[in-house]
Amino acid sequence: MPEFLIKGAQLLLSLSILVVLHELGHFIPAKLFKTRVEKFYLFFDVKFSLFKKKIGDTVYGIGWLPLGGYVKIAGMIDESMDTEQMALPPQPWEFRSKPAWQRLIIMLGGVTVNFILAFFLFMMMLLVWGTNYSTKDDIKYGFGIAKTLESYGFQQGDRIISVDGKPYKDLSIDINKYIMFREVGNIKVEHPDGTVADIQLPEDIGTKLFEAGDIPAIAPRYPFQLDSVSKDSPADKSGLKAMDKIISVNGQPITYYSDLTYQIKNNTKENLVLEVERNNEIKNLTITQNEDKTIGIVSTIADLDYIKLNKREYTFSESITGGLSQGYWEVKDYLAQFKYIFTKKGASQIGGFAAIGNMFPATWNWHAFWYLTAFLSIMLGVLNLLPIPALDGGHVMFLLYEMVSGRKPGDKFMEYAQMVGFFILIALVLFANGNDIFKAIFN
Repeated sequence: MPEFLIKGAQLLLSLSILVVLHELGHFIPAKLFKTRVEKFYLFFDVKFSLFKKKIGDTVYGIGWLPLGGYVKIAGMIDESMDTEQMALPPQPWEFRSKPAWQRLIIMLGGVTVNFILAFFLFMMMLLVWGTNYSTKDDIKYGFGIAKTLESYGFQQGDRIISVDGKPYKDLSIDINKYIMFREVGNIKVEHPDGTVADIQLPEDIGTKLFEAGDIPAIAPRYPFQLDSVSKDSPADKSGLKAMDKIISVNGQPITYYSDLTYQIKNNTKENLVLEVERNNEIKNLTITQNEDKTIGIVSTIADLDYIKLNKREYTFSESITGGLSQGYWEVKDYLAQFKYIFTKKGASQIGGFAAIGNMFPATWNWHAFWYLTAFLSIMLGVLNLLPIPALDGGHVMFLLYEMVSGRKPGDKFMEYAQMVGFFILIALVLFANGNDIFKAIFN
């Protein structure tokens, strides 16, 4: 099966689970408070539905446009813009007739389910699969270090001993999260010559790394070999062959893949000069890089034992505490990303459905699927809480205003606010997916 179909199937299944459970979060409290729910839809039914069936007062259905889903609650100004219903006298089963605290619970139900689902999935993943971790000595060749970190005392091949005084085990997975999102002050490392150093990092190290494009900033080193050279790429035009062994770049010796990417990324000359070995002969090749600093090569790992992963099992009680802790940090790390998004560089990296789909692996992997579903559930919960009309957070904002001031915003105001919020959302969706299209064409 083609890779894009496998990724697409995982994305579709994940979003379907999230949308149905999110909308159930609104549906269940609405029913508990005897509020009529007119529609419950997975995906949007613009003009027609793939399936629909009315049970009681509610039409359950599946739309054809997989951009989300919705519940239509009677007596509520939402994306349906049902002004005719709102022009009639309020009925006791309508949303607008319920006390503000009940309406608030209904509106918060969706994001509440999102967060509960994410924490539950983290707990279950720990219980079923446990976790993998690596110690300092399990990183066979040490770490490759981004140029920005070298100025603070890091060296190529460093091994990490502790972070802010705490022994750090999960080196290969979380160290970049710590640096980018968790305001790390001190990292103790062991240099390749065996000396130990305490490295102090500034508070804005994450911003410096992001602006320099040094992400990931730290990654395990491994020897490599060329697998293929993309047709008509800079490497192909220079004469580089898949059988070649790269010995140096601009006179700097190349042993590990991180050495190669370091030299390519930080090249300040007009061209790259590669010294390669081919059929026991040494050749020099000149490469003119793309604007994004790529040259068009694919490599494979030459030593699969470059990192050793140790397994930790969890008891049921440990999975609960561990899942809660992981969920807390996932939410905190996601919120920390917003300081990078609201920059020119960050805005250019916002992605849509293609970017989300590419997060899934090319082969079906249930552990990766459930982790990404949990992460997307957090993302959906956080984004829905943004105080934008048409999102749950916008409705919550107006409900809190009503509860504090004792004055309910007028229906006409709510209609205009809903329209503004809808156009903001459409603009964001178009922008994010436009970025995907731009990257697909020009990268």
